[in-house]
Amino acid sequence: MKIRIALAATGVGLGLWGLWLLLDALEPPALLRLPLWLGGAVLADDFVLVPLTLAVGWLLTRRSGLGTIRTTLTFVGLTTLIATPLLLRQGTGVNPTVLPRNYLRDWLLLEAALITVGLIVFAAQRFTLRRSRASSGDMGGR
Repeated sequence: MKIRIALAATGVGLGLWGLWLLLDALEPPALLRLPLWLGGAVLADDFVLVPLTLAVGWLLTRRSGLGTIRTTLTFVGLTTLIATPLLLRQGTGVNPTVLPRNYLRDWLLLEAALITVGLIVFAAQRFTLRRSRASSGDMGGR
């Protein structure tokens, strides 16, 4: 019980410290825009990203053997979601040197690598599945 109280007190303390840093770092107009931005992020997630993910997942699960493709698309979606703020804010703002890298090129290389690995794994699974069916004498389809 004491550990729970200590962990709760630590969490509340860290949350209050983060709130204090936020209030100290942002001007009042930015503080007023912050809930709009957070609300927009929630709406975009709940009404665009989640339905799109569910639709793609549903389409891919209708056929067996596409788990690798679904996993690859999940990784592509997650890395895109993480990279989006960097791609949108690159070189803008008061200090353009904060994001000096070419994030678009790096993101495209990461996505190409993820898709390439996904396709290689998918092809290896298909090849292994065909070989195991051929060696077991099961030449028929499902």
